[in-house]
Amino acid sequence: MTSTKTSLLFGGIEGGGTKFVCAVGAGPGDIRAESRFSTTTPAETLRRVIDFFKQQEQEHGPLAAIGFGSFGPIDPRPASPTFGYILPTPKPGWSMVDVVGPLRKAFDLPIGFDLDVNAAALAEGRWGAGQNCDPLMYITIGTGIGAGVLVNGKLVHGLLHPEAGHLPLPRDPERDPFSGICPFHGDCFEGLAAGPALEKRWGQKAETLPPEHSAWELEAHYIALALCSYIYTLSPQRIILGGGVSQQPQVIKMVREKVPVLLNGYIQSAEILERIEHYIVHPGLGNQSGVLGALALAEQAWRGA
Repeated sequence: MTSTKTSLLFGGIEGGGTKFVCAVGAGPGDIRAESRFSTTTPAETLRRVIDFFKQQEQEHGPLAAIGFGSFGPIDPRPASPTFGYILPTPKPGWSMVDVVGPLRKAFDLPIGFDLDVNAAALAEGRWGAGQNCDPLMYITIGTGIGAGVLVNGKLVHGLLHPEAGHLPLPRDPERDPFSGICPFHGDCFEGLAAGPALEKRWGQKAETLPPEHSAWELEAHYIALALCSYIYTLSPQRIILGGGVSQQPQVIKMVREKVPVLLNGYIQSAEILERIEHYIVHPGLGNQSGVLGALALAEQAWRGA
């Protein structure tokens, strides 16, 4: 994970439902400034973003482009009339908000816009744990659940973007009577296994649950079910698990144990059967994947990619 100083500076925004992270730089080893602040109202949050970049341009010089990796769902299609919008979302006050428009008004620069997990996948594929792996899948399990997919070195889009966090999962009501919290689907992957779902089900925040709590075995079960579906459909060469919930050390261990059992020998790959600790991994860039991915989005926008 190396980067050299460059004369070009990019702005990166990792826009999460809980916090925003803004940075100026060009990649790992070349971050000139960074700021983190809570996600509040769209107007207040975007004003803080713009103020940060204005100040950094005064201190470090003009930016070449800005990249924005946002929580979703979003509209990433440049030709769409709602390009740059956050679409109907569980985050109160943020549905159908134009988040790119204010940036365009404040800065006459190319702006790259994509899903936050897509940005993280881009960074991990370029600098982190996903190097030389194609297809690559990055999954974040935290306040929400989402996934970014790289195929042939490019982020996967389609009608909009993959929404793998809303994958339907089989739920045994006797084992788990919790009906899920997703306002759209109830007991989808996010509705059952995101941080707020754990808090609602168990009555306390996920980070306060002890490692031996039965919550983690159930959580690993749902994650493993989802990963099996992704393995069947996308056949990724590596799966990276990001987000606060999946960073619990007991979780990834149990997921690695459960996935081969659930696959039941159908996928005959040594990566799963013999080297699964190198197949299902944590991010190589730690908690910097998202904001570094936003810088990579900025560079792509500058290049016209």
